[in-house]
Amino acid sequence: MTVLPTGQQYLLSCAGAEVTVVEVGGGLRTYRSGGREVVDGYAEHELAEYGRGHVLAPWPNRLRDGRYTWDGVEQQLPLDEPEVANAIHGLVRFVSWSVVDRASDSITLEHLLHPQPGYPFALRLRVGYELSPDGLTVTTTATNEGDTALPYGEGHHPYLAAGPGLRVDDCTVVAPGATRVETDERGIPTGSAKVEGTEYDLRAGRLIGELRIDHAFTDLERGTDGLAEVRLTGPDGRGAAVWMDGSYDHVQVFTGDVVVGPRRRGGLAVEPMTCPPNALQTGEGVRRLEPGETATGRWGIRPIG
Repeated sequence: MTVLPTGQQYLLSCAGAEVTVVEVGGGLRTYRSGGREVVDGYAEHELAEYGRGHVLAPWPNRLRDGRYTWDGVEQQLPLDEPEVANAIHGLVRFVSWSVVDRASDSITLEHLLHPQPGYPFALRLRVGYELSPDGLTVTTTATNEGDTALPYGEGHHPYLAAGPGLRVDDCTVVAPGATRVETDERGIPTGSAKVEGTEYDLRAGRLIGELRIDHAFTDLERGTDGLAEVRLTGPDGRGAAVWMDGSYDHVQVFTGDVVVGPRRRGGLAVEPMTCPPNALQTGEGVRRLEPGETATGRWGIRPIG
């Protein structure tokens, strides 16, 4: 028997749309609707590289030197972005998740993150995917199963597909962030700046063209429903949107310039995040979960056109 890099494959279907969720990382591998790819996913025999479809917990994005202090105790995490000495995207991207509930159009997976060097806390994570005629809804729940308070942040890493034969260069992006997080060469925040009057003002929409984006945005404009949304559309007006509830006050937008091979700039990563990069070190946006306490966030993807 051949073991797939992402383990068991779970197919959801509804109203002509299909989604593949995977065992390893509990992530999103494919989403197809109306005869086209909604996300820029990957094949079942491939490794999920560049964060593609990953769940990012117990922190999203980068942590400088993998080091932080919690309740007076310094912690050191493995540096899995060694070229710039960062810890990146949490601890659950390449671990197995168990199915706790499943139907033809939905699935919930769970992973118990046991205490370990750098994160000596017990954190139970659940991620639920529900496919409906309106799109895909993802609900993430975290519960502190230990006897001490723990630091918690979370994010997700889908790539919206540019479309058949297209690159993100050919697409228009609309993103709601009024403030951009500025970073150094390691991807660590150095400050922030208003986007108004700059090339990163995506609120009214702009053709991506040659613009390189790999930034977190905040001060997200929201609708009356409390949701913020990033939209990517091709020349024909078709595309997809990522929406997020108030749990996510940052969103990372990434044009995929460092991706090697044919997928380079073939999809736009839109990453809902509960906190900015380097949050465990700065404390900004980090949720303190007391023993038995739970945090929940909802986001989703909907096809356009």
